[in-house]
Amino acid sequence: MVTTREGGANASLRSKAGHAPATAKAARPAPAATDAQPHSNVEQIRVTSHGITTSNGVNNLTPGGGLMPTQTAPRSQSGVTRDFIAKQAPTANISSLVAELPGVNYSSQDPFGLTGNNMTMRGMTQAQIGYLFEGAPMADPINYQPYTSMMVDSENLGSVTVSQGSPDMDAPLYNAVGGQISAQEINPSHHQGGFVDLAGGTHSANKEFIRYETGDIGNTGIRGFVSFSHTSYNNWRGPGGLFRYHIDSKFVKEWGDGNSISAIFSYNRQQQTAWRSPSLKQWKQYGDSFNYDGDFTRGDSLFYGLAISNLNSQTIILPSHFTLAKNLKLHVTPYYEHQFGPSNGGENIPTTGGYMGTQQYNSLVGIPKGTGSILTESIDPWNQKSSSLNMSLDWTAGHNKLSVGYWYNYTTHEELSTFNRVFNNGSYSNSPIVVADTGRILTGYDLNFKQQVNTLFIADTLKLLHDRLILSAGFRAAMVSRTGTNNVPGADPYYKAGNYFEPLPQFSASYRITKHDQIYINGTTAFRAPASVEAYSQIFDPNASHAVEQPGSLKPEYSIGEEIGFRHSGFYNVAFSLFNLNMTNHQVTSLNYIPGTNQLISEPINIGGQTSRGAQIEFGLRRWHHISPYLSGQYLHATMDNNFNAGGGNYLPTAGKVAVESPRFTGAIGLNYDDGTFFGNFALRYVDSQYTTFMNDEKIPSYITSDIALGYRMKKLGPAKAPQIQLNIMNIGDNHYLSGGSSFTTNAHPTRTVAGNMYMSNGVAKTSAPVYLVGGAFAAMVSVSAGF
Repeated sequence: MVTTREGGANASLRSKAGHAPATAKAARPAPAATDAQPHSNVEQIRVTSHGITTSNGVNNLTPGGGLMPTQTAPRSQSGVTRDFIAKQAPTANISSLVAELPGVNYSSQDPFGLTGNNMTMRGMTQAQIGYLFEGAPMADPINYQPYTSMMVDSENLGSVTVSQGSPDMDAPLYNAVGGQISAQEINPSHHQGGFVDLAGGTHSANKEFIRYETGDIGNTGIRGFVSFSHTSYNNWRGPGGLFRYHIDSKFVKEWGDGNSISAIFSYNRQQQTAWRSPSLKQWKQYGDSFNYDGDFTRGDSLFYGLAISNLNSQTIILPSHFTLAKNLKLHVTPYYEHQFGPSNGGENIPTTGGYMGTQQYNSLVGIPKGTGSILTESIDPWNQKSSSLNMSLDWTAGHNKLSVGYWYNYTTHEELSTFNRVFNNGSYSNSPIVVADTGRILTGYDLNFKQQVNTLFIADTLKLLHDRLILSAGFRAAMVSRTGTNNVPGADPYYKAGNYFEPLPQFSASYRITKHDQIYINGTTAFRAPASVEAYSQIFDPNASHAVEQPGSLKPEYSIGEEIGFRHSGFYNVAFSLFNLNMTNHQVTSLNYIPGTNQLISEPINIGGQTSRGAQIEFGLRRWHHISPYLSGQYLHATMDNNFNAGGGNYLPTAGKVAVESPRFTGAIGLNYDDGTFFGNFALRYVDSQYTTFMNDEKIPSYITSDIALGYRMKKLGPAKAPQIQLNIMNIGDNHYLSGGSSFTTNAHPTRTVAGNMYMSNGVAKTSAPVYLVGGAFAAMVSVSAGF
C-alpha cells in the first residue's frame, strides 16, 4: 500500500458495561485473557466484587493493576484488562494501551493516543505484528499498518493480549513474523441500561460517548449494545486538528451447550491534519516548531489545510461457535471490512512540460501556460474492501485434541491519484486536472490490485501426567496470490503478479510444576508477504520523467523463533523468558519524500537477514492494601546478518550492525491504587537509544515518559449508577523528545563500501537523513462517567 495513513509520519501520504445487581452474589471475576483464542469469552463490564461497584468494568482482580492477567499459553504472553483500560484516557487506542508490557516500544506523536503513532516489538515493526479484533485481522491487508483508532472505542474494549513472539496456529494472518496482538470487545450485559462518558481537556480536546444495552430480549437468548462517540481536538503542535465519529455494536445469541453467534459492527469517520516529521538537524534547529504553515500564501504547498488524512472504515464480524457433538466443536468467523480515504497533500506541478508517467505533456486543461508551476492538492482516494471466512474444527478424544482449519480471504484495492487546482484562499477545486494532450486525468498512479489468500492448518494437542504436561504440534500452509495493474503511460510492468507458498510448522510444550508454576518451550515459524503495492507497481510524479519507485523484491520475510520461559501466579506473579528469532529477507518499510515535494511515500527495503535475541520479564502483585504494583523490562540484541546491497555493485558493511528501531533496554513501572472510592494510576516508561540508519551513524537519544490518573468514584447519585470523575495527565514532565523513526536510511554521513571505496552518487558522497516522529508533549483530560 502506498499510503501509510497512521503509524508513521502521517503527513500527506501518498499512493497511497453492562449492569449487574449491586450484590455480592451477582459479582464474579471476569475471565482473564489467557491463550488469546478468537472465540474466548470477554469480561462483563458492570461489576460488583469485594465491595467495589463500578460502571466501567473495573473489578480490581487482575494483578498489576490490570497489567498482568493470568496466562497459560506455552509462549511469551502478556495482557491488559478493564482494570487498566478504564483508568486510561478515553481517547486511548489498542497500541497505546499495551505500551507498558515487556518488549513493546510505543512511539507517540499524539498525547491523546488517537493518531500518528508507531510501535515495535522485539525490534519488529507494527507492520510485522499480527493484529486481531474479535478474531478478525484489523490491519490493512496489503501494507499491514494497524489503524487501531478505527476499530473500537476504549469504553467498549474488554481486554488486549500480546504474544511477543508467535501467532496462534489458527490466526488469519500472513504478516505476523513479530508476534500477535489480540483485542476483544466487552460482551453485552444481561440487564438493560447503559453507560455515558464525557471528557474534555487541553488543546480543546473533547469526547462524548454513550452506550445503550438492550439486556436479554425476551426469551430469545439475544442481547446486545449500540454505542456512539464523537471526538475532536486541536493538534498539540502546529495548526489543524482532528475529528472522529464512531459507532460500535455487538449482539450475541447463545443457546444449548456452548453454542453462540455474535454480530459485531463498527463504523469510523475520521479526519486529521498531518504531523510534519523533522530530520535530526531540523529537530535541533526548530524543535516543536517544525510544522505545517498556519497561514496560506500563494504557492505554499506546506499550508496545513492541504495536509489532510482520512481514515474511514466499516467492519462486520460474525464469530460463531457450535457444539456439534460432545467431543466435536465448530468455529466459524466470517468478516468484511471496507477502508477508504482520501489522503491529501499540497504539491506544485509544472503547467507545461511535466509528465504523466513517462509521457511529457504540453498543457493542462484550464491551466494558463507559461506560469512555470501551479499549486495543486494531491488527492489519493484509496479504496479497499476485504472479505474472509475463517473456520476450524476441534475433535477431542480422551487426552488428545485434533484441530483442523481453513481460511480464505479476498481483497480488492483501487487507487487513482489526482491533482486538483488550489485557489488563492487555500481551498481547492472538486474537479481533477486533465491533460489537454490526451484528455486523461493527470495521475501518478492508477492502481487496481487484487489478492486471494488460502490457508490450511492441522494441529494436535496431547495432555499427559494428569494434564500437567501438554505437548502441541501443528503445520500451517499459507498461499497468497496477488495481481495488480498500473494504468499509467510507461508503467513497467503494466501487469504484475506474485504468488507465495509457505510451510509453517510449530511446536510447543509446557509443564505445570505446581498449581502456581509453569515452564514452557516452543519453536515457531511465520512469514510475511511483501508489504505495499510498491513491491509490484511503479509510482510516478508530474515533476519527473521516471518512476519514483521501482518494483522491489518479491521475496517474503520468513522467521524461525524459539522461546523458553517460566511463570508463577498467585499473590505475586512473575513471567520470564529467553528468546531467539532468525529472519530472512527482512524488509524495513520506510517513509521518504518524493524529490522536490513534501509528499511522503512508503518504501520497502530488503535488508537481508536479521537475528534478534534477548530476555524479557514482568512482575505484578495482586491487590494488597488497595495497592497493586507492576514492573516490566526487556533486553534486546538485534543485529543485521548481511552487508547491504546499495545497488550499482556497492555493498555497505552492515553485517553485525545493530538493527534500526531496536532499543537495547526498555522498561516500565506501574503503580495502581483503588479503595473503591478513590483511585489512581501511575506509569513510567523508559526507552533506550535507537539507531535509524543501517550503518549506525545516526540515532535518537533514550527517553523517559510518565502518565498519571486520579479519580473519585461514588456508588450512586440520583439515577446515575457508580458515577465517577477521572483526571488523566499524559507526559506529566512535559518531556520534549523524538519518540521513534519515521524513515530509515542506509547512512546519514559519508561512508565507505565493503570494497573500501567512498559510497558515491553523481560524484559526491551519498548520504540521506532519516526523519522522525516527535513525541507527544504534556496533555490532560478530565472525564465524567456513569451507568444508567
